[in-house]
Amino acid sequence: MFERFTPEARAVVVGAQQEARTLRSPTIGTEHLLIALLRRPTPSASALTRHGLTADDVTADVVRLTGDDLDADALTSVGIDLDSVRSSVEAAFGPGALDDPKRKPERGGHIPFTPRAKKVLELSLREAIAMKSRSIADGHIALGLLREGEGLAMKVLHDRGVDPFSLRQDLALVLNP
Repeated sequence: MFERFTPEARAVVVGAQQEARTLRSPTIGTEHLLIALLRRPTPSASALTRHGLTADDVTADVVRLTGDDLDADALTSVGIDLDSVRSSVEAAFGPGALDDPKRKPERGGHIPFTPRAKKVLELSLREAIAMKSRSIADGHIALGLLREGEGLAMKVLHDRGVDPFSLRQDLALVLNP
């Protein structure tokens, strides 16, 4: 299937892996695909942006929704400096001592796709076929996210008030002008 991906769509898949690494996720989920789509300078990303989505905002939402966001200000207000604590622990036990080994993928290692993210990629093929396209573009991945209809990416879209039907129409126009 990946041989049918355009360079832009391949870049989204690679970008999703990088987003998962950056967010210290053990898997590549729909949310990483969405963030990677938004980071590409493509017409499909522009369609997503027209619906009020940015990579930084979606990333912040993902961090908030996955509970990976420590409230440093709140801890500082009670006299706890997270940077100081991390430095002390790492000095005593080594770099990364506070990292959860279940949440941290090996550096450069393989990060698997979640079943839902795999489904999105399969649906992107179906979207391309339905549009009579010989290749799978990044916009087809976005349509696959919408068609799959669940997962953290869809939660973010819902929470941000994005109308999936309207977004689908805009993406279809971008893919078939």
